[in-house]
Amino acid sequence: MLTLHLLTLRETNSSLQLPNIALKKMDPDSVKSTLSNLAFGNVMAAAARDYQKEVLSQQKAQASNSINQEVDLDELMDDPELERLHADRIASLKKEAEKRQALKKQGHGEYREVTEADFLGEVTGSEKVICHFYHREFYRCKIMDKHLKSLAPRHMDTKIIKLDAENAPFFVAKLGVKTLPCVILFRKGIAVDRLIGFQDMGGKDDFATRTLEALLIKKGIVSEKKKDEDDEDRGYPESRRNTVRSSVDPNSDSD
Repeated sequence: MLTLHLLTLRETNSSLQLPNIALKKMDPDSVKSTLSNLAFGNVMAAAARDYQKEVLSQQKAQASNSINQEVDLDELMDDPELERLHADRIASLKKEAEKRQALKKQGHGEYREVTEADFLGEVTGSEKVICHFYHREFYRCKIMDKHLKSLAPRHMDTKIIKLDAENAPFFVAKLGVKTLPCVILFRKGIAVDRLIGFQDMGGKDDFATRTLEALLIKKGIVSEKKKDEDDEDRGYPESRRNTVRSSVDPNSDSD
């Protein structure tokens, strides 16, 4: 019986020690720390999942934008309105090039000398014509030549020519040319205006090409340009004028 009692006590004591072991394993601080670690781990895992979702979302958005851009470009390339505008622009450039080529064939774009035999065909063959009646020995005629030569390539719409008055007595008489230089302006073969000597340019020999150009624009025989292309001519230097024989008549060389 004693032996059984001792065993019982040992068992009892042993069983009494079990709660102590359990309490030690379930220490509140340890449990709290474990729970905190688990909670932090869950937060980090959730953050990682959210970040991964965000990256995937951005990648999908970029892919979608790329597809949309490709679609937009394809739509623009296939836009009938843009195609029409492009075709109109090409047609306009082609038409302008053809017009310039046709004008060149008619003698536009360069300052040329014509004969009395060709004069009538020249002035009636273009809508707007400027003809300089000149004498080869008169220095003011040479000044006018210089300015008209500069203007000719810049005003393709207007034909600019010259005629030796000494070799064209018929048209000199018909048109009443009495003072040289004389620049006659023609529209559709009809003389509509004229410049006699330099009186319309201030009566001076050193007028600039732009002064003559402005006068011709005002008279409607040439079209106005958006910018002045004549930078080289800003009047005759005094030294140049001193080397040229002056005329008796301040407005002309001869009657």
